[in-house]
Amino acid sequence: MTKTKWVLDPAHSEISFKVRHMMIASVTGNFENFELSALSDGDDFSNASVSLIADVNSVHTKNEQRDIHLKSADFFDSVNYPHIRFEAENVSLEPGENELNGNLTIRNTTLPVTVHIEYTGTGIDPYGNTKAGFSIEAKVKRKDFGLTWNVPLEGGGVLVSEEVKIIGEFQLVKRP
Repeated sequence: MTKTKWVLDPAHSEISFKVRHMMIASVTGNFENFELSALSDGDDFSNASVSLIADVNSVHTKNEQRDIHLKSADFFDSVNYPHIRFEAENVSLEPGENELNGNLTIRNTTLPVTVHIEYTGTGIDPYGNTKAGFSIEAKVKRKDFGLTWNVPLEGGGVLVSEEVKIIGEFQLVKRP
């Protein structure tokens, strides 16, 4: 069977995360530089392999001081671990809601993660390119990946919550 390669359309894609700050509000960040590709049997995303690689040094939270701290050894340690990776094999996606099981690697720790993914469809753009759209959401516990830095708050609780929500919107382009 002929394999179909799909690559990221970066102008129409984003990957972000949300985490509670002081247990009362969420802070959103994103990775401005990342790659996503899929290899599938035919055009229908059956028996696909998926690979996402995010550049830790591209983390952006609209606060330069926080971004520097996130890149430090307290969090992502970008000097020693410059990338975050997600990989999944033998995936079959149908239009609509799906679950995608794969392996997420942060700080050289790889753990299984379930991603809720919506395959929003496939279409042809005005230039003749075949594109497919996806929305994703997942939740992970940051301490599972060695991201344990925190500060206790005077009134109880901690500065940064343990749970992190990962959100993505992706458009892939079919390659010959």
